[in-house]
Amino acid sequence: MKILITSVFLLVFFGATAQNSLNMNLLYQWKDTTLTTSTIGTVYSEVWGYAKNGREYAIIGSTKGTHFFDVTDLNAVDTVAFIPGKLQGSQVIHRDYDTYQNYLYMVCDEGPSSLQILDLSFLPDSVPLVYDEETLINTSHNIFIDTVAGNLYSCGGATNLGANFLSVYSLTPNPLNPQLLVNCSNDVPFWNVIIGNVHDVYVENDIAYCNAGDNGLFVVDFSNMMNIQGLGTLTNYVQKGYNHSGWLHESGDYYAFADETSGMDVKVVDVTDLSDITLIDTIGSNVNQSKSMPHNVIFNGDLLYVSFYEDGLYVFNTSDPTNITIEGYYDTTELPYVFSAGNWGVYPFLPSGKILASDVQEGLLVFETFFTIGIEEEQLKNKFDFVIYPNPSKGIVTILTNGVLTLKSYSITNLMGKTIQSGLFTPTQKEIDVSNFTPGIYLLLITESNGNTTSKKVILN
Repeated sequence: MKILITSVFLLVFFGATAQNSLNMNLLYQWKDTTLTTSTIGTVYSEVWGYAKNGREYAIIGSTKGTHFFDVTDLNAVDTVAFIPGKLQGSQVIHRDYDTYQNYLYMVCDEGPSSLQILDLSFLPDSVPLVYDEETLINTSHNIFIDTVAGNLYSCGGATNLGANFLSVYSLTPNPLNPQLLVNCSNDVPFWNVIIGNVHDVYVENDIAYCNAGDNGLFVVDFSNMMNIQGLGTLTNYVQKGYNHSGWLHESGDYYAFADETSGMDVKVVDVTDLSDITLIDTIGSNVNQSKSMPHNVIFNGDLLYVSFYEDGLYVFNTSDPTNITIEGYYDTTELPYVFSAGNWGVYPFLPSGKILASDVQEGLLVFETFFTIGIEEEQLKNKFDFVIYPNPSKGIVTILTNGVLTLKSYSITNLMGKTIQSGLFTPTQKEIDVSNFTPGIYLLLITESNGNTTSKKVILN
């Protein structure tokens, strides 16, 4: 990608597809050439997004702090705010973000730093910094917020208790007053011996998928903070490297993770049985078999977005996880393989379909895509789907449908595949009594009158 820099601030609108791309068009780029370069040659790190009241926002971290833009209209991008980091300068390499309710949580892995919180409820006018404290979190490599449970997970860095492997903080009832629930290295007896430092984590309904570097992948149940339990491990697999980050598919059936090691592919694994996590496939950019390196991965539906550093941003179609194909890509840099160049992160969840990405030298990138995968509106109306409420549950679960399907029967199995309960639906019955079940994770399989089946996880407290 060639861009002529002629001013201190680069704000470019692109209308043509770059040569090294497939089904992706770069619409907008922002970079600030006055920012300090880090000790490893980077300027920018993580990218995040947010949507509110019909407007869309892009967030990107730099060596100086956090930059916040209104990208609703790419012909008139507005700089909403800049929030200085507690630490600024060449020491800064990592900043990370997540949102909960109307707040943006921000951390830095280099210190002395802090946990910062922005109030997003005043957008588009302002984003005031309402919390900036190092009393709980001084530094953190990555954060992930389980929005259902209202818990923030902090990986790496340091807390007020010292070095941190993984810590969990409650954001309820007050998102501006995080409370420490557990420091795994201090409070979980098996943690230091079996898991160790967690580099990144994905959490859904208290079930954490811990990417633990050289030690591999560990799935842990945090539903009872007084009795944290391991559910599954994957410590030996083909092309094993540094298990860096991962993301769970919306079905809950498979998980993708990146080994941040030169020449290693992304792995997609079957997690329907956590006692026997199995490899489905490995996928790569296929640009350089000895040097290509994945960094961050994110699922949005059946599309898997992968930041491949020097190779750029790749998108894979996983609708058939046994036959994964490339849906699109965009090479974000022309720099050679030096570990500290290229696409760092991606955010694919804006309602408009715009894709946000960060390049460690090139800054913020905004793409439009032309992918073939998708569900037409009429198909979506007739899609066989249902919602389990409440989930987690303590007694009765209700099945809420889209109004199209007719329920026929159900079965509930444990994670070992053993059927615990089954039954038939009547025209008026949409509730299932699970009050006698042992607390844990189960799979609920619903069968429609025409024979279609769909399964989802049920968490029982």
